[in-house]
Amino acid sequence: MNMQVDVQFSRGAAALAQQYFSVRSHSMQLCEPLSEEDCCAQSMPDASPVKWHLAHTTWFFETFILERYEQHFQPFHPQFRMLFNSYYNGVGDRHPRPQRGLLTRPALSEVLDYRRHVDARMMSLLSQTDVDEAVLPLVELGLHHEQQHQELMLTDVKHLLSHNPLFPAYHGEPAPEPGQALPLQWLSFEAGVVEIGHAGTGFCFDNELPRHRQFVEAFQLASRVVSNGEYLAFVNDGGYADPALWLSEGWDWAQANRISRPLYWRASGETCQDMRPTSETDQQEWYEFTLHGLQPLDLHAPVSHLSYFEADAYARWVGARLPTEAEWELAASRESDEAEQNATLLPAAWQGKVLQLFGACWQWTSSSYSPYPGYAPAPGAIGEYNGKFMVNQYVLRGSSCATPPGHARHTYRNFFPASARWQFTGIRLARS
Repeated sequence: MNMQVDVQFSRGAAALAQQYFSVRSHSMQLCEPLSEEDCCAQSMPDASPVKWHLAHTTWFFETFILERYEQHFQPFHPQFRMLFNSYYNGVGDRHPRPQRGLLTRPALSEVLDYRRHVDARMMSLLSQTDVDEAVLPLVELGLHHEQQHQELMLTDVKHLLSHNPLFPAYHGEPAPEPGQALPLQWLSFEAGVVEIGHAGTGFCFDNELPRHRQFVEAFQLASRVVSNGEYLAFVNDGGYADPALWLSEGWDWAQANRISRPLYWRASGETCQDMRPTSETDQQEWYEFTLHGLQPLDLHAPVSHLSYFEADAYARWVGARLPTEAEWELAASRESDEAEQNATLLPAAWQGKVLQLFGACWQWTSSSYSPYPGYAPAPGAIGEYNGKFMVNQYVLRGSSCATPPGHARHTYRNFFPASARWQFTGIRLARS
C-alpha cells in the first residue's frame, strides 16, 4: 500500500500522520494471507467479510472527517455512504448487517482503490496549516476504530475458515510448540475505595470515562486464566449436562444450540459440521481449530471462544466466580506495568508474566456494560460509537492474541452479549 504523499505536516499532525500510515498499513498486512474469495465471504450475521471491514474503516474517515472538513468535498462513490455504514443511525440508511456477504460489488479491487483515494485526501487534509483542531481527535478515534476492526478481521476470518472441511490455516507458519503453564495461584486484595476509569492524557474511548470511585470488598484473583486442560475436566465431568451450574438463560441457550464444548474444539473423527455431543469424551482425542489450522488441543494454553454463560458455569463448577470489572482493573493497575503482546495468533500458556492480563484472551467479568457515573456521549452521530450499546451486554477486560499492538490498556472496556463466542474470550477466576 503506497501512502507516500509529498506534503509537509505541522508538528502536531506529523506524529498522527505517521500513526495513520502505520495502522492503515497493518490492515493491509493482515489481508496478505487471504485470497480474494476469503475476503468476500460472510459466515454468520455477527461476522463481516474482510472486504467490508476494509471499506467500513475507510468510510469512517471519509464520513466523519473528509465530508465535514475537506474543502469542495466529493464522495468517492455516493452509494458507499449507505453500503459501509455500520450502525450510525444519525448518518442515514444502512445495508443490512446479515447481508454484507452478498455485496459482490464493489469488487475488492475497488475497495482498495477507495482506501488509497481516501488515504491521499487524509494526508492532504492533515498537511494544511490551518487544519481545524477538531480534526486530530477524530483521526485518532478513527485509528483506534480501525484497530478494533483489525481484531475483528482475524476473528471473523477464523470463524469463516472453521466452516471449511479442509480446515485451512490463515497463518502459513507452523504453530508454536506448546508451553507449560505454571500452577494457578491466588492473589489477595484488601477491601477499600478504589478509582477506576481512564486518567491521563493518552487516548481512551468515551466509555472509559469519567474516572470515579468504587468500593471493592476483599477478594482474591487467579494469577492466570483458565487452561484448556482445566476446562476439559469440566467437559468430562458433565458440566454441560448439569443445569444446576447454569444460569437459566444460559441453560436454555446451550440446549437449544446443542452446545457441548468450546466453539472451535473438535473430537477425533468429527468434521466442522458434525458437532454431536458424545458420552465418551474421556476416551477421545481433542483438537482445536486455530488460525494455524486444526491443531491437537494444547492442554496448557488458555481456553478461549467461550460465552459468558459457559464462563459463569465453569466458575460455579470450580467453586469460584467471575471478577467484577472494578476488581480486574484494580489488580491490573497494581500488578502489571504494561500490556503484554502476543505475536503468535494463539493464546499462549502462562509462563510467569504478571497475571497473564493481556495478549492471550479477553476475560469475562460479571459486570453489566453500563455507563460510569457522569458518563456523557459525544454530540452527533459519533456519540453512537459506544453509549447506545449499554444494555444486555457484559464487560470483558484485557486483550487477546488478535489485539493489534498498542491497542490494549488497563481501562479498556470491551463488551459483548452473553452468548457471543467467536471472539477470543476466556475465563479468569475470582473468589470472595
